[in-house]
Amino acid sequence: MTPEQCRMARAGLNLGVRDLAGLAQVSTNTITRLERGESLYPRTIEAIRTALEAAGVEFIAENGGGAGVRLRKDVAE
Repeated sequence: MTPEQCRMARAGLNLGVRDLAGLAQVSTNTITRLERGESLYPRTIEAIRTALEAAGVEFIAENGGGAGVRLRKDVAE
C-alpha cells in the first residue's frame, strides 16, 4: 500500500485520520507518517491495509496504469 493509496482509500470511505487510526488500532501520528511516505513496520502497514479492506476498499496493483483503490461494489451501492 502506497501513501497515495491510503489517502485515496480514506477519501473514498469518507474517513478521517482519527477514524482510520481507530479502525486499525494505531495512533493518528502513525497514519500521518504513512501518508507522508515515512517508513513503518510492515505489520503496522498491514494492520492499516486490513482495516481499510474490512471497511470496503479494494487495492489495485500497479498494472501499467498506476496503483489505485476502489470501493467494493457492495459498499459503493
